Amino acid sequence: MQHSFHAPRQVHETDGLQSARSGRSAHARARALPAPTIDLRRLAILLLAVACLLAIYPAFARADIGPAGRVVPSAALVGEGRLTFLGFRIFDAELYAPAGTYSPDKPFALKLTYLRAFTGKAIAEQTAKEMKRQGMKDGERLDRWIGQLEAILPNVSKGQSITGVRDATGNTVLYAGNRKLGTIRDTEFTRRFFGIWLGRNTNDQGLRNKLVGARS
Repeated sequence: MQHSFHAPRQVHETDGLQSARSGRSAHARARALPAPTIDLRRLAILLLAVACLLAIYPAFARADIGPAGRVVPSAALVGEGRLTFLGFRIFDAELYAPAGTYSPDKPFALKLTYLRAFTGKAIAEQTAKEMKRQGMKDGERLDRWIGQLEAILPNVSKGQSITGVRDATGNTVLYAGNRKLGTIRDTEFTRRFFGIWLGRNTNDQGLRNKLVGARS
């Protein structure tokens, strides 16, 4: 009985001794391995690059203007707003420009997402009214412009978008979603067309302020 009582104790002590020796051996091997080196300069550059990407990503990610983005390099959102009339929602507007900085003399894109259905003819006719209100006196030239608009503007349903782009040459390129509608090659048309929403003589100063900024 005495022998059987002490046998488990002897086995346990032997296992503990072997475990301790194994632990010391593993520790010695770990100490023999070279410590990993860290290039702090490269790490700092990597962290800076990540920070820069995180800073600019939200703006560029919102540049949802389809193929028009090829005309406006590095397009990013400048501002956005909604046009209402007598309580009716007409469209949501978004202005995009290179790196989010708008200049009337450089490429930009104005995206209008309609909240009601309109015919292309009605949109063209309203464009003519706004141009006249802003001082367009050349009736023959205006009729020519509106004829071009009526020929290329589609009817729109609620939720559909038309994007107008001022390209690098000062002409106006129009898109419906991902489809190019056409180009009006007249810099004076471009100035007056986008002036409806972005000009200082706009009919909705509040919307303009939201799009380009109150100080622009």
